Amino acid sequence: MAVLDEDQVMLRDMAREWADNEAPVAAFRRMRDAAPPEGYDADLWRAQAEMGWAGVLVPEAQSGAGMGYLSLGLVLEQLGRNLVASPLAATAAATSAIVLGGTPEQQAAWLPRIAAGELVATLAVDEGPHFAPDRVAARVEGGRLTGTKAFVAEGDSAALFVVAATDGLYLVERGEGVSVASRRMVDARSHAFVTFENAPTDRLGEGGEALLQAVTDRAAAATAAEMLGMATSAFEQVNDYLKGRVQFGQTLDSFQALQHRMARMLTEIELMRSAVEGALEAIDAKRSDVGQAVSLAKALAGDTLHLVSREMVQLYGGVGMTDEYDAGFYLKRARVLEAMWGNAAWHRERFARANGM
Repeated sequence: MAVLDEDQVMLRDMAREWADNEAPVAAFRRMRDAAPPEGYDADLWRAQAEMGWAGVLVPEAQSGAGMGYLSLGLVLEQLGRNLVASPLAATAAATSAIVLGGTPEQQAAWLPRIAAGELVATLAVDEGPHFAPDRVAARVEGGRLTGTKAFVAEGDSAALFVVAATDGLYLVERGEGVSVASRRMVDARSHAFVTFENAPTDRLGEGGEALLQAVTDRAAAATAAEMLGMATSAFEQVNDYLKGRVQFGQTLDSFQALQHRMARMLTEIELMRSAVEGALEAIDAKRSDVGQAVSLAKALAGDTLHLVSREMVQLYGGVGMTDEYDAGFYLKRARVLEAMWGNAAWHRERFARANGM
């Protein structure tokens, strides 16, 4: 486990307390039923911004906290526990692009507004059903972007898009040349189809492929942190259920077969935590093996959350498949996050290539 400093412990505990008190899973259920166009509760997002979470990655010089990726991961883990619908992860991915590749003018224009929660930003890369950063067709000619992005997280409410084109990353404001079509998927969150038609752009940095890889690595690590929170909470809920459910005159947790299944999940979650926190620490330390650390974390996160969310439904029995129980929410969100920024198979292959396999 990562060694946290005093500020990180306070941030984690504050995020956990807020999520439990203000945004339990019941709040997600209400949001899903209300189906706001943003795909999240705007009041809850304002509260998160007021606590400074939107500015965790923003340097202090740009009115942020500058606390780094491990700190961001601590917050996302706690939000993931309760399936909090929030644009924090998407905005953080866009923030990382501006911090890494933005000019001083670009950073001054956007980062203080992001830190204050004045706008939602997002990263737009995928053009097909699978993560494929090496197969981007969107093009910029004469400072105008044309192309489509198929699954843009929080695209319904984003005011700023960081868009991958054939020759690099570009900042595109919502407005001229940008049209957004909502895509309601199984997790009841925002995944918009965005069309850019001669949209005015502002080129972000000169890093090209290297910058895109660095940004998507950070997005994948943040997603893995949310997945860690989901897996931990799902396990805890199932454990409590087995302790209280009586069958054949005994609580379910007394059956050895079920104990073995729970033990396996607990072991996998601890391995997942080590990998996810290791990836976030690698990013903060600017280590040369960030790509490998992120691929290890995202692959383990995908496999582990797949296992735990499936077991959650099965161990609840027949009721686990009903909408009355929360198990289905974890299963559905898990399947979406498994695919975001590369599934387990994609990251295992990447890790193998990096090690000459």
